[in-house]
Amino acid sequence: MDAPGPLIELEGVSKVYAEAGQPHAVLQDVTLALPEGAVVAILGRSGSGKSTLLNLIAGLDAPTAGDIRVAGRTINRLSERERTLFRRANIGFVYQFFNLIPTLTVLENVRLPLDLIGRDDAGAVALGLLEKVDLADRRDTFPDRLSGGEQQRVAIARALAGGPRLVLADEPTGNLDADIGGRVLDLLLGLTCDRGGTLIIATHSRAVAAAADCVLRVEGHRVVPV
Repeated sequence: MDAPGPLIELEGVSKVYAEAGQPHAVLQDVTLALPEGAVVAILGRSGSGKSTLLNLIAGLDAPTAGDIRVAGRTINRLSERERTLFRRANIGFVYQFFNLIPTLTVLENVRLPLDLIGRDDAGAVALGLLEKVDLADRRDTFPDRLSGGEQQRVAIARALAGGPRLVLADEPTGNLDADIGGRVLDLLLGLTCDRGGTLIIATHSRAVAAAADCVLRVEGHRVVPV
């Protein structure tokens, strides 16, 4: 059987921000290819560019130079609306600080991506995911009534709701203690891999890296294999 082809390709990607009127390079001339179905850990110190790399892959930010292809689409050449629609169909994002909508219940948060793409079965799919993360009994609860670990489990369910080919997780266990963080990581890995999805995790954690198929490090504005 042929090996899976790349789901993600970066060619000569650089990202430069302006700080106090001066250019500040975060990433420079990054070229890499990541296969479909892989678990990828991205290591690096705080401020090294891990989050920037994820945001570029997600199309939430645009590179200063270079091209980024995800599932065959050069996302930095799409319009903002096209990028939004592409993300809804293909990408789930898990944030370190959960980013749940406080005025929506747990169930409403999880079904939101499905409502946005017009799925008639949004409620049933969302409830099924809450059952998988063991939070179906909290479906009518608002996020501020949940623990950090519970909020992150809701965030994982929401990220997976649309059945994305690619899940990006930015320090998903960074706000949790070691025990709860380990359980959240196991859940994220299990649910993504069960669906045959690709998972990219930006992290400081060596435990996360140990569970990955591929480990990269962001240092000196470059992305290098470990």
